[in-house]
Amino acid sequence: MRVWTQTGGFGPEHLAITQREKPEPTQLQVRVRVLAVSLNYRDLMLMRGTYDPRLPMPRVPLSDAVAIVDALGPGSTRFALGDRVCPIFALGYLSGEATADTVNRASGHRIDGVMAEYLVIDEASLVLAPAHLSPAQAATLPCAAVTAWNALTSIRPVKAGDTVVVQGTGGVSLFALQLAKAFGAKVIATSGDDEKLARALIAGADHGIQYKHTPRWSKTVREVTEGRGADLVVEVGGAGTLTESIGAVRASGRIALIGALTGRGQPLDLLPVVMRSVVMHGIFVGHRLHFEELNRAMTAHRIVPHVDRIFAFDELVAALEHLESGRHFGKVVVNVAA
Repeated sequence: MRVWTQTGGFGPEHLAITQREKPEPTQLQVRVRVLAVSLNYRDLMLMRGTYDPRLPMPRVPLSDAVAIVDALGPGSTRFALGDRVCPIFALGYLSGEATADTVNRASGHRIDGVMAEYLVIDEASLVLAPAHLSPAQAATLPCAAVTAWNALTSIRPVKAGDTVVVQGTGGVSLFALQLAKAFGAKVIATSGDDEKLARALIAGADHGIQYKHTPRWSKTVREVTEGRGADLVVEVGGAGTLTESIGAVRASGRIALIGALTGRGQPLDLLPVVMRSVVMHGIFVGHRLHFEELNRAMTAHRIVPHVDRIFAFDELVAALEHLESGRHFGKVVVNVAA
């Protein structure tokens, strides 16, 4: 079978298609035939060496996939042959609080990822994919969609009438937009691209802010909310946007900390967080129960992910370069099945 591997260093020149034997499932495992995979910004960071400069190699990249159950190992009863499934992001993380080991179980980092034609996975680390989605759409769920679900439902779940701020038009932000609207919330979207902002409004956002034109966008959020502020800010930017997120959230509101697209290490005044009792909650994707809850909501509300572009199996490097360009709206997908 064909497998993409990263070997010997960082950068696209160290990614190559290799050949491996088709794996065989053992006790309580299943073998799956991969249909499609999707990319996350984390995958780009891993490839470039900015996520973990000590990345163990060789390593099969990527974490998100949809696949067909191809073979059952001894004792495996959770799925049937032919079922369409997705692996969870952190293998073995089924419910409850994350532990120090959860990060080490994330696909494509300390353990091999999903960029292969066949995988063997413990049956407990798989979920059924929503039936109404295409393979390309279903492949987008394990990281970005589960992260958005966790951000919106943890600690203080978003409810009808709440205001949610989403940053940009990447996978997590668009899933958060779609889910928040399904919950009956109002959504304010930010973007530095006029065309993408217009598309976010078409996708359901109630208000858009072009942050290059309005760098102090927290003031606009407060104006739109009549001085109250947002109930939740889905924070994917990191150090470069966190100050504005703090300014945009209401007293006793919540900031879901997800990404670091703008980098790390910038000065930050935490006094407003203390004085206004703001809850800042770090989100590391989510567990299998989150994924199953998400899939029920996706099915009930007929939510369809935004897929920007689909690449062929041998075009992984081009797909990563497209993601790095920032031209995408939604998710970038690689087709694996011929």
